[in-house]
Amino acid sequence: MGVDEAAYQQIHPSIKSISVNKNQQLLQAGDICKYTFFVEKGILRLFGLDEAGKENILQFGTENWLVSDRDSVYFKEPSNYYIDALEDAVVVLLDEEFIESLARVTPSFRKKNEKLLHNHIRHLNKRIHLLLGASAKKRYLEFIKMYPDVMLRVPQWMIASYLGITPESLSRIRKDLAKENFAPY
Repeated sequence: MGVDEAAYQQIHPSIKSISVNKNQQLLQAGDICKYTFFVEKGILRLFGLDEAGKENILQFGTENWLVSDRDSVYFKEPSNYYIDALEDAVVVLLDEEFIESLARVTPSFRKKNEKLLHNHIRHLNKRIHLLLGASAKKRYLEFIKMYPDVMLRVPQWMIASYLGITPESLSRIRKDLAKENFAPY
């Protein structure tokens, strides 16, 4: 984020990095989310449960992504979501105090943080638009663009959950795309 060496030396002592085991939860529904998690290594997912107990995945976070329940962090309200690790992971815990200290030592940080927030909102709006009006095939193709490395790292049922379709529908879409892109000689 454009932090110079002097600023880094000031904030370095407050950087908290942790190792997280596969399947370990970082947030449970009902808890107040205290951190934004920066993924150094591994994959995190943010998900909720519907009334029937079915998981609905809202976000995957791979290396260099941020994952958090922003509502809970900002408004200090109990979360409706869970965050867990899909692989062994290393994450940096970014709390409000860290963000404030970074803003003090790096004047340009507030502007960059604001841009990140607006980018996050832009992606959420695009996702909502796709879920409400795009075909499952289009949603899948957009997923591949957004998360090109996730395909080989998570089970197909999780990708289907993110897309709002059944695993069987996802299999059909993948099969159809394979046929479309196979050109016999």
